[in-house]
Amino acid sequence: MTPWNLVGLVILVWAGPRLLPHVGAVIGVETRSRVPRYELTALDGTRLTPDALRGKVVLINFWATWCLPCRVEMPLLQRMAERHREAGLVVVGLSVDRGSEQSVRAFLRERGVTYPVAVVGPDVERAFGGVRGYPTSMLMDRSGVIRHVVIGPLAAASLEPAVRRLLAAERR
Repeated sequence: MTPWNLVGLVILVWAGPRLLPHVGAVIGVETRSRVPRYELTALDGTRLTPDALRGKVVLINFWATWCLPCRVEMPLLQRMAERHREAGLVVVGLSVDRGSEQSVRAFLRERGVTYPVAVVGPDVERAFGGVRGYPTSMLMDRSGVIRHVVIGPLAAASLEPAVRRLLAAERR
């Protein structure tokens, strides 16, 4: 085995598990079937519960202000929220920042993020089945079942086909 083959193998072993959920979302292979139990209040006062969001396709995004990939992804998620709002998509940001809510509010305002955002702790991450890295996005169907989980800043691109499938499935 040459050094280049070894480097290629290491990259494949590292990238494979991280990219497979993205590919699964694009082609329609579900990665999780869990119904999380949560009760959150967004920074704007909106109550976010399974009952309040029932009937909507929900994209949950765990992120932090200090996370560079999260910053890259946010404008894409904002556009996705706007593009599919009328069809029944709700994007919800769950900030894991430990600083003040005011700093999170200022961060969102600077970036023009208008979808609901709540500041959460590890208990909420556990309620959703755990988070292994940031950003992590979870796509739930209209009945509140998590259908796809992806880690990394490609969520908007890789989840777009899955969002469209879930939105269309309910219209039939």
